Amino acid sequence: MREDVDAAVARDPAAASRTDLVLNSPGLHAIWSHRLAHKLWLRPHLKPVARSLSTATRAVTGVEIHPGATIGRRFFIDHGMGVVIGETAEVGDDVMLYHGVTLGGRTLAKVKRHPTVGDRVTIGAGARILGPVEIGDDVQIGANSVVVKDVPSGAVATGIPATVRFPTHPGDDPYEALFNSPAIFI
Repeated sequence: MREDVDAAVARDPAAASRTDLVLNSPGLHAIWSHRLAHKLWLRPHLKPVARSLSTATRAVTGVEIHPGATIGRRFFIDHGMGVVIGETAEVGDDVMLYHGVTLGGRTLAKVKRHPTVGDRVTIGAGARILGPVEIGDDVQIGANSVVVKDVPSGAVATGIPATVRFPTHPGDDPYEALFNSPAIFI
């Protein structure tokens, strides 16, 4: 929990204090509830309890994370409302999502059908990452982008469908490169 709060403090310039975040961040509340629901999900006889907990959490926070999803350390959801993370999604460490992000599936088959997101990834508001795609480490995905293909490490993906590009100069920060495209604000 401490790591999650530290991540929120580092990524939320509006955070008034650690106490404010602990008491008032729906993203943190959803993450903490998910961590418990996921532990319950791993025990077959407790899966109904895990689903009930995730449903209650969705009602309270507006964030829907299936208890089967695997979430890494220091995960942060800013604002939270409308985030959906599917059952077979895998999210790495130090990932940040903004509101309205979907890590969704494209099939009804009982297979790996949701994205795998690497470490240190930022996904902008309203972005949709659909299907069993791989999002590499240090990727930036622009607001409202629709990603249906793999995105290699260090890339920036923007648009509908998302176009993948890399920072123009070696050593450029991919996060800063994200702002070089007006498509992220549409």
